[in-house]
Amino acid sequence: MKIFQVTFLLVCQFFTTAFAGNIPVAVNADPTFYYKFDETYVNPILPGDHPDPSLLKVGNDFYASGSCFHFTPYSPILHSMDLVHWEVISRVVPSNWSGLSSGAPSAGIWGGTLSYFYNSYWYYFSNTAGGGQYFCKATSPKGPWSEPVKVITTATTGYIGYDNSIFVDDDGTPYMLIKPGQLVNRIQQIGTNGHLTGTVINMDWVNATKKYSWAEGPVMCKRNGWYYYFVAGNVGGGQYVLRSKTLTSDSLSWEAQGDFFETVTDVNVMFRNPNHITQPFMLADSTWWTISHSYENLNADRWDGKGRQGLLHRIVWDANGKPTGKAPTTAPVIKPDLTRTTIPWKLPRSDQFESETLNLSWHFLNPLNATRYSLKTRPGWLALNPGTDSCHLLQKDAGHYYSFVTKVAFSALKNGQAAGLYITNGNMTKSLKLTSGYKDGKKLTFSFMATVYEVTNMLGDTVWFKLDRKEHLISGYYSADGLNWTLLGSPINVSPMDQTQDNYNSWVGNSQGLFVLGSMAYFDHYAYRDGFSVLALAGKDNQYGIETVSKTVGKVLSNTSAYGGWFMLGGVDLGRTGLKASKVEVTASSVNGGTLEIWMDDMERNGTKLAEIAVTVTGSTDTWQTFTADIPDTLGQHDVYFRFRGVKNAYYLNTVRFISENTTGLGSTIVSTGPFRIYPNPSSDGFNIDLAEAKSPAKYEFFDMLGRSVEKGRMKTTTKVGGQLRGGTYLLRLNCNQQYYACKVLIKK
Repeated sequence: MKIFQVTFLLVCQFFTTAFAGNIPVAVNADPTFYYKFDETYVNPILPGDHPDPSLLKVGNDFYASGSCFHFTPYSPILHSMDLVHWEVISRVVPSNWSGLSSGAPSAGIWGGTLSYFYNSYWYYFSNTAGGGQYFCKATSPKGPWSEPVKVITTATTGYIGYDNSIFVDDDGTPYMLIKPGQLVNRIQQIGTNGHLTGTVINMDWVNATKKYSWAEGPVMCKRNGWYYYFVAGNVGGGQYVLRSKTLTSDSLSWEAQGDFFETVTDVNVMFRNPNHITQPFMLADSTWWTISHSYENLNADRWDGKGRQGLLHRIVWDANGKPTGKAPTTAPVIKPDLTRTTIPWKLPRSDQFESETLNLSWHFLNPLNATRYSLKTRPGWLALNPGTDSCHLLQKDAGHYYSFVTKVAFSALKNGQAAGLYITNGNMTKSLKLTSGYKDGKKLTFSFMATVYEVTNMLGDTVWFKLDRKEHLISGYYSADGLNWTLLGSPINVSPMDQTQDNYNSWVGNSQGLFVLGSMAYFDHYAYRDGFSVLALAGKDNQYGIETVSKTVGKVLSNTSAYGGWFMLGGVDLGRTGLKASKVEVTASSVNGGTLEIWMDDMERNGTKLAEIAVTVTGSTDTWQTFTADIPDTLGQHDVYFRFRGVKNAYYLNTVRFISENTTGLGSTIVSTGPFRIYPNPSSDGFNIDLAEAKSPAKYEFFDMLGRSVEKGRMKTTTKVGGQLRGGTYLLRLNCNQQYYACKVLIKK
């Protein structure tokens, strides 16, 4: 098998592309093709924090890496088969590596680059700025990886730097592109032992006058006998290119070709300053591509706090051999024609904590916390033990809309103890928390900076939590069963955390996940995009033939052509053992009517069709109705597709929610038999309670989820109670003791 360093041998369709509005149309092809099949992508392909990307191709597989800074275990390797869908398959450097120069925020590991030469995989990285360059070695990108070895230099190398990459020439000779500081740019051969050899090629003249700002992140490729040398300006943007027929330090042999990226003209693009590209690569049809990173912001709508996200670009070459990277656009772009993949869209992964090892998508923000978890203390649960301090388990925050959920068992006994959900920036100076804890009694708390909402905890030690994000507004909810939710306080605007922080957020993006303070907590469920919650479809991750418009309910989606159109909502959690999605419910408006198809994991080729819903006329494009359909019992995390059939703007879609009719095995806090039913509701008749677990009950009292008493009295085994309760979840207390029974009251008309 021949292996190419950052060279991608792809076979794409031969077509030319024209743009009508924001819809790419293949000339001389079936005009309905792209409206029916998932053949396009929209950036970012790597949402969330993925700075300083590098790439490697081996056969039909692609591997990406980059800077991880203090996120540990360090140096994740991502795998893809189509350059659009990515998954973490290994982490090169363990959290307990004793040679780490610093694990502080903005420190850790910089500029990780995966390469292949001399019949081995090599991973080169900087041990923090000033800590030296190291490499690890393996026979597979999945590892196991060797212990880091510090790179040995030669007399002419100079300071080796922290922003390096690897270039492998046509004859298989590897070179390190060395980048220390602002004024130094050098190239040196790598020997068979992984260390530098020979004489350095000194190119310090490249940025001696700071012409290219910092001239950082150098990468190279070769085309038609020319060596192309690319440098990024700085963290804020800029990308430049030079070329030469030989690898030489002679500045007269190099031709400066100016800016690499074309100017962004799409006024709606959020990624306006791409740079720090990977080595460009050529496909079988002679087209060239690269991946960049970019902060996300547009005028006052800033998402810099999410970090530098990964974008895929096509490169065009003019007649004189100058390359230009295509600017980011909101229009869908036709995918490379590669192997179909089952890898999902790169988003946080749900976890039931049933494995003996931690899912590779998780990370910690310091090595100490990486020692404070266990998947064995309580099988089927994750235990986080912070001692007297705090502990967390996190994934990279991605997307503008989601509802992530956990179930936590935590016995808070002292002031300051807390456990629950968490979103934080790189150095944890700005954090959103939704927790069960203790503050002069057991409390449920939702807080961000100076905003704090708090209620008495009436649910006991086991509580479900949900954080629901709609752009910069996040709402906090709690529940006894993970299905019926109570809003805690009001939505909180987290713009101060979403925008850039001091020192560029310590160079990393925000993280979200689990948090505990002061005492051990157990978690047995984590869902990134809880499908049983109402999900805003404006949070789509991919699309074709779709427009986003504003209505009274917020941002909604519709099709732009009678050919149809589709969009994808990634990472939707559709349940687990004992809780499977069996229905789907969408809210829509229409003056035309049409049909909505809902697919899972793909559409026609490899997907599963879940439902087909007839969306009827609702009276106006801003009159909203609910449409429901049965689906096959489904569980697990999936990318969900929605495909329009009908005329242009056949209907508008607002939200989706999945429903389960089988709730056995919830493992919730319900300790009595149930659910308890009352028909109609409210009713003076009430209902009977199974009192098998209660001894000689005399008094009862119902509380709502805010701890307010709503009905009480005396009863016998035949007494009917709950006549004044409306649909929802309540807590029942018997004989004024501290044992509460969670009761779900269902409405039936």
